[in-house]
Amino acid sequence: MTNPERYPFITVNPELGEAGFRPHLPLRLTYQKRSIQTSALLDTGAMVNVLPYPVGIELGCIWEQQTTALSLTGNLAQYEARAVVINTIVGQFEPVQLVFAWTKATNVPLLLGQVNFFMEFDICFHRSQLYFEINPKQKVLE
Repeated sequence: MTNPERYPFITVNPELGEAGFRPHLPLRLTYQKRSIQTSALLDTGAMVNVLPYPVGIELGCIWEQQTTALSLTGNLAQYEARAVVINTIVGQFEPVQLVFAWTKATNVPLLLGQVNFFMEFDICFHRSQLYFEINPKQKVLE
């Protein structure tokens, strides 16, 4: 069993005071031979992980080569999206493959949602104390 890693909430809008803090997770994304260090917003209300178009381009993704189209909902419903699998490293944990909806939207943060980030990691939010803890899911022994 691994020990959880702790991360602080970061402020995205200082004018809002304590209400301006969000749970952003630093991570490394690798697609084929390109790798970037970035951070993503943990979004328990998002059904899927969302990769903004510029981040996909920075990773070397080619839109026309991603043939699995996805339909997004909510604010992103108007944008095209394609499925892309990206190797992801969080902290000192082993790499995991995350499936992202790579969207043509440019004004959206990198989002980590239910499919499949929250299926791969256990998260404990301590919002009142402005931190969260993360641990990879534990393998069930049969």
